[in-house]
Amino acid sequence: MYARSDPDDKLRTLAELQAGVLTAEQATAAGVGPRSQQRLVSQGHWSRLTDGVFLVGGLAPDWSAMAWAGVLQVGDHARLGGTSAGFIDGLIDQPPEPILVLVPHATQRQNRSPWMFRRERPEIRQLQMRRDPPRTTIEDTVLDLCDPSFPGSDQRTPADWIADAVQQHLTTPQRLRRSLDGRRRHPRRRLLERLLDDVGRGAQSRLELSYLRDVERPHGLPASVRQRRTDNSAGRSFSDVRYEKYGVIVELDGETGHVGSGRFRDMARDNAALLDGAVTLRYGSYDLLTGPCEVGWQVGQLLLQRGWPGPFVRCSGCVSFPG
Repeated sequence: MYARSDPDDKLRTLAELQAGVLTAEQATAAGVGPRSQQRLVSQGHWSRLTDGVFLVGGLAPDWSAMAWAGVLQVGDHARLGGTSAGFIDGLIDQPPEPILVLVPHATQRQNRSPWMFRRERPEIRQLQMRRDPPRTTIEDTVLDLCDPSFPGSDQRTPADWIADAVQQHLTTPQRLRRSLDGRRRHPRRRLLERLLDDVGRGAQSRLELSYLRDVERPHGLPASVRQRRTDNSAGRSFSDVRYEKYGVIVELDGETGHVGSGRFRDMARDNAALLDGAVTLRYGSYDLLTGPCEVGWQVGQLLLQRGWPGPFVRCSGCVSFPG
């Protein structure tokens, strides 16, 4: 006869910390041996997610449980990476599939839905920190997703990955730069260094980066300041782009623009800036995507009217503008 053994409070607490997932080794170490594990499965109290990995409670596994199972089935030094790590840290909104698990380079694992296993060489990413579930640092996650060969990298451009992470206060340009410097190689190192320099100078959002790289620089516009704080009759606000010397402000609105109370706040801010002698131009993501040269020409003409000596530079993509 074998003694019946059920999970104790300590094992149940461990399962709660791991999204309801336990390994056979963890259960055995807590006194719930193989026969008891099989009994719990046959009675519907546990379910088997993969070899040696169980979900306790008899419920259907959610994404978090499957992410934990992906790491735990490999063992020590496995961790989530790419969009899977990014989802947990808030870099992306939707749980990705497949779930990417980084494993030690000497480990061989066959992909099996919903998991994709990718071997990682030592000394490329930062050392494993205590994070639940185990995953890459946000800096390594962003740098990986800026690599065109890395799974999930095609969901956004490198500028988007960096701007999104910084704008959401998940990391800083300085921390990203240190992580990049710590890598012996990265296929987009020069591009990332330029992007991090731009973000470090204040271009925090996707639109601000697009304006700087596609509008301001190629058309020879004067250097602007970004996210400049202003206190006026509309209260305290921050300008996306400001040409202080010429009293020109450029505000960059998101894809949907501002509606409701946000639109009226923008109006109040623009009116207050006008009373202070500044003129505001507004552009959305569609304008920057489809017509950066036209945006540049319009801003340039206003700057010329307000004392900028120019000249406006027609880039290689410019069409003929009047004047």
